[in-house]
This record gives sequence, C-alpha cells and structure tokens, in this order.
Amino acid sequence: MFGLIIRRLFQLVLLLLGISFLVFMSMHLAPGDPAAIIGGPTATKSDLEAIRASLGLNDPILVQYWHYLVGLLHGNLGYSFQTKQSVASAIAIRFPNTLSLAVASIIVAVIIGVGAGIISAIKQNSWFDFSSTVVSLAGISIPSFWLGTLLILLFAVTLKWLPVGGLDSPFGSIDWFKQITLPAITLGTGSAAMIARMSRSTMLEVIRADYVRTARAKGVKEKAVIGIHALRNAMIPVITVIGLNFGALLGGTIITEQVFAVNGVGRLMINAISSRDFPMVQGSVLLVATIFVVVNLVVDIIYTFVDPRISYD
Repeated sequence: MFGLIIRRLFQLVLLLLGISFLVFMSMHLAPGDPAAIIGGPTATKSDLEAIRASLGLNDPILVQYWHYLVGLLHGNLGYSFQTKQSVASAIAIRFPNTLSLAVASIIVAVIIGVGAGIISAIKQNSWFDFSSTVVSLAGISIPSFWLGTLLILLFAVTLKWLPVGGLDSPFGSIDWFKQITLPAITLGTGSAAMIARMSRSTMLEVIRADYVRTARAKGVKEKAVIGIHALRNAMIPVITVIGLNFGALLGGTIITEQVFAVNGVGRLMINAISSRDFPMVQGSVLLVATIFVVVNLVVDIIYTFVDPRISYD
C-alpha cells in the first residue's frame, strides 16, 4: 500500500506538470488580450504596452511558463490580472462552497443510485425496475442547467419552499441546508442515474453467483444474503463509479454554480476565462485536477478494505 501511494504521488506530480503546461499554452494562445480587457476601451497603445510589461506578457511564452513553474515550486499560484488578489487566497475563499456542493451532490447520488440499483436488481422485471430504468435514462439525458431551472421554478418561485440560489449561510445551519438542496439535487441527478445502472448490473451478476446460492441453501436469511454476501462484492465497481463521479462533480459545478449563483470555484473559473485572467484559470484547473487524482487514490485504498483479496504489492 505504501508503494502504491508513493507511485501515485509521483504520477500526480507528472500529471499536474502536463496539465499546467496544456492549460498555460491554451490560455496564452487563445484569442483575446488581457491587457485590452484590463485597460478598457479608452486605453491607448502605450497604455496597453505598459500593462503587458507589468504582467510579464511581453516575455517569450516558454519564459513565462518557466516563471510560472518556479512560482509553483515555491507554493505561489500567482496573482489575479484583474483584482491583483492572490490566486491561492481567492480559491481558498470559494473552495468550501464548491466542496460542500460536490459532497452534498455525491451523497444524494449514492443514496438514490445505490438504493434504486439494489432494489431494481432484487425485483428484476418488476414495475419498480422498469420505472427505475426510465428515470435513470432521463437523469442521464437531462441537462443540469435545464433541470436546475425547472427546480427553481417549481420549489422556489411557485411553491416558495426553498431559496432561488446562493450559498452564503453558515455551514450546517437550516438556511444552509435549504440553499444547498436544489443545487445538490441538480448536480447529483446525473451521477445518481449512472450509479443506479451500475449498481443494478453488478448486483444482478452477484446474486446469481454460486456462493450466494450456497448461502441461501444453508438457510441464511435473505437480508443477510443481500446485505453481507452480495452487496459487499457488488460494491467494487460501484465504488469506482462513485469516485470518478465525485471527481467529475468538482469540475461539473461550473454550470450549477452559475444557475444557482453559488460563489464557488466554478463560477470563479468562468469569470476568469471571460476576462482572460490566466493565473486564476490555471490555479483553479490545477486544484480540480489534484483533487481528482487524490480521490482516485482514496478509491484504490478503499478497495482493499471492501475486498481483502485485492493487493497492490
């Protein structure tokens, strides 16, 4: 296990290096001049040149990337072109909202997806199985921005049960739970559908295995057969899907944060891209990539607890 963690950390460094290079180059080669955005329509040519010089944009692009890497090695993500604020501090302020939204969404997805998948497998070809399949397909197909708009119209505008948006109440308070409910359902619906389909297919495969039939033949109660013998073995691929979806949810909060006006990293990234704020975009992408790799490492470690037969030695 220790060797696995060391290898993954080494891979993480290489991966982040490659991601930083791709993001840096794509942002600098994309159309749009940060100096023109900062200077505004009244800026003269000399003003624009002075802004580019102050931001270091006149240096060759590889030199700029080298300076960026040196800053990363010292733990410095740079400073925003627009606000002059430290990128690290700007992300730190908004990251709790993004993380809480992603965690709440994956909880919604796991509860709905795993529960629906197991029941569908146990009651194969029943009305519940058919309904679950239809709802899962709809959940995968519906765009999150459309679903979020419908939920706002129904629960916020028409019924007035929940707020329209925002996530500025103290963590854990009643108002916070009300604010995060609609975004979490919106973001978690697609993941719940995928988890449900995976849970159903793996559960169907497991409950037909010889050891499950043997447990039933020995007189083991059905709840124990499903909960102990079948579910634990069926969870291996489901855990993989959950881990991948959680990483994707962190990057997928961009649209949901825009719809519900959540002040998170996704919204920060959108604003940074539109204003060509290179350091802010690069820092946000590196954060999401780092968490995605770490989540996959945690998933591999969880495997060994769920199934002791798995070894990475």
